[in-house]
Amino acid sequence: LWIRNAFVILSSYIFYGWWDWRFLSLIVFSSAIDFIIGLLLARTQDKFKRKALLFGTLGVNLGILGFFKYFNFFAGSLQELASLFGIHLNTTTLNIILPVGISFYTFQTMSYTIDVYFGKLKPTRDILAFFAFVSFFPQLVAGPIERASNLLGQFFERKTFNYERSVSGLRLMLWGFFKKIVIADNFGLLTDRIFDPGNELNGLTVMAGAVFFALQIYADFSGYSDIAIGIARMLGFVLMTNFRTPYFALSFGDFWKRWHISLSTWFRDYVYIPLGGNKKGDSRMYINLMITFLLSGLWHGASYNFLIWGGLYGILLIAEKMLKPERIRYIYPVFVIVCVVLLWIPFRAVDFSHLWEYTHSLFHFAGWEWSQLSGIIYGFTLNRFIATGIIFIFFMFIEMKLRNSDFDTWISAKPKFFRMILYYSILIIIMLAGNFTVKPDFIYFQF
Repeated sequence: LWIRNAFVILSSYIFYGWWDWRFLSLIVFSSAIDFIIGLLLARTQDKFKRKALLFGTLGVNLGILGFFKYFNFFAGSLQELASLFGIHLNTTTLNIILPVGISFYTFQTMSYTIDVYFGKLKPTRDILAFFAFVSFFPQLVAGPIERASNLLGQFFERKTFNYERSVSGLRLMLWGFFKKIVIADNFGLLTDRIFDPGNELNGLTVMAGAVFFALQIYADFSGYSDIAIGIARMLGFVLMTNFRTPYFALSFGDFWKRWHISLSTWFRDYVYIPLGGNKKGDSRMYINLMITFLLSGLWHGASYNFLIWGGLYGILLIAEKMLKPERIRYIYPVFVIVCVVLLWIPFRAVDFSHLWEYTHSLFHFAGWEWSQLSGIIYGFTLNRFIATGIIFIFFMFIEMKLRNSDFDTWISAKPKFFRMILYYSILIIIMLAGNFTVKPDFIYFQF
């Protein structure tokens, strides 16, 4: 087992270091400090010492994350705040590169230490297993954010080749590549054309851009998750489901049970519930919800855009708790999906000035013409746009079938003839309609 785990660590570090080897020191340091703190927590029952160890490791992890991700944001915000009172500050900003995946593996190591502190998990003494758990390459840079209670123990199990498991992983990878190369990268090109700085925006184009970006970000991120889960499954590891067709959600609460599940459950378990959850009255619950979603917005990036995004979701969830509009069965889900799509605009905006421009344009319909949108679309080539529309219908049909399942579970229950037709159809669509001209980046790598 130790040879296997050592090979996983080596492979994962080569994978991560290929981007920038200098940042390997961060993941090694983060792994080492939480491994050591876990062992120290097991050696003492003194409440003061245990709290000191916990807050010490949280401070170090969040300090590293804060420096690389938020230093310039807070420095600039402090300068702007001081200027409101007529005070001029010469704050220093740094040319800092954000390490890929730092938010993901930092939260993963933090959850381990917190679980050990609260007695939900026994600390491991196997340093290779722990380092492999933190750096496991399929989900290292964009999740799912795994808990030690699920993934760590799997590094103590012997793995053998399993045909059914390998086929299951390949199915998920196929569907993930389809979502990324065909859906995300094609609709991403349309999104880029609409939000090009040279375009004159109006309500129609902004709404179209929001719809296209909603498809892009979902297919991009869930596609990566499917690929990661599929690779892990082929290697004998089970990762948690990260998406469950979120655009078929019936409420905002339902949406967050389906979107980026590993992050939403992390904030639920380590922020919302420790704050009191819904156990201390409605007013306290509303405050806890708002704090949780503001922090969730800040997790996504050092920008007011993300704080606004998180705050708006907090408001919508609080309103949902207060008014209980889910009873409007057929109208409310439509309202939910419209809001979800429009709330992707802060994600697409580069900064607050862009967000303001997009928001202002959203309510401006005077003088708009179809030619403004069609010009952007036709630049994509009409035939390709029509083909993309047909593929979109195909995609949404399968998504509808997966509402309470996943691609592997759904397709494995079908007759062999049906499965073969669908497999080859997806492969042909990827080869013919896949966008191979763009740089193969994933949106959530930047978070």
